[in-house]
Amino acid sequence: MTAIPRKYITDARSRKQAVIVDLETFNRMESIIENNGLAKFMEEAESDETLSVNEAKKHYRSLKKV
Repeated sequence: MTAIPRKYITDARSRKQAVIVDLETFNRMESIIENNGLAKFMEEAESDETLSVNEAKKHYRSLKKV
């Protein structure tokens, strides 16, 4: 695993309170988290009932418009 370059913000007693990562690293972390969540959602949805195009259109029309 690649080390994540980081800096710490400490309180008056030098206890770590927060972490600073550069923007590029943060964006990569965020992408990994989102992709992981999407993959889990897709796995959970595999057993869901699927609709034909016509069934999906009918269902969509039945939804209340906000």
